[in-house]
Amino acid sequence: FLPGVALGALGAAWVLIRLPEGVLELSIALFVLFTCWGPALPKRALSRTGTLIAGAITTFLSSLIGASGPLVASFIKQGGGERHTKVATFAACMVAQHLTKAFIFGMAGFLFQEWLPLIVLMIGAGLIGTRLGLRFLDRVSNRHFDGLFKWALSLLALRLAWLGSASLISH
Repeated sequence: FLPGVALGALGAAWVLIRLPEGVLELSIALFVLFTCWGPALPKRALSRTGTLIAGAITTFLSSLIGASGPLVASFIKQGGGERHTKVATFAACMVAQHLTKAFIFGMAGFLFQEWLPLIVLMIGAGLIGTRLGLRFLDRVSNRHFDGLFKWALSLLALRLAWLGSASLISH
C-alpha cells in the first residue's frame, strides 16, 4: 500500500487540470456505495499489485478532495479478516497517507505553522477517539462490526454525494 501512497501523493501534486467541483466527490461516493453493497472486488484487486494501485488512487484522490477515509475503508472492508486487524490496517494506511501528503504539501509550500494549534487539537481528538474506539471494538462481535462498518461507510458516502451534488448545482 505504501508505495502506492507515495505514487498517488506525487501524482496529485503534479496534476494541473481539475474536474468541475463536485465530480470527484460524487465519483468517490458511488465507489464507496458500490464496494459496500455491490459484489465483492475481484481477488486480483486485493493482490500486491491491486493494493499498490489502491494506495496510489486513494492517495491521489484524497489529495485533491480530502476523502481518504471512506475510500481506504471501502477497500479494506473487502479484504475480510477480524475487526481488530481491519481497524489496525486502516489506521496504518491513514497514517501513511497523511504523513506522505503532509510531506508533499510541505514541499509544495504549505505553511503548517499557521495551522499548528488546529493540528495539535486534531491529534488530541484522534487519541481520544482511538481510546473510545478500542473500547467499542472490544465489545462488538466481528459480525456486528461488519454491519456497522458497512452502514457507517454508506452514511459517509451519502454525505459526500450530498456535498458533491450541492457543489455541482451551485456552480
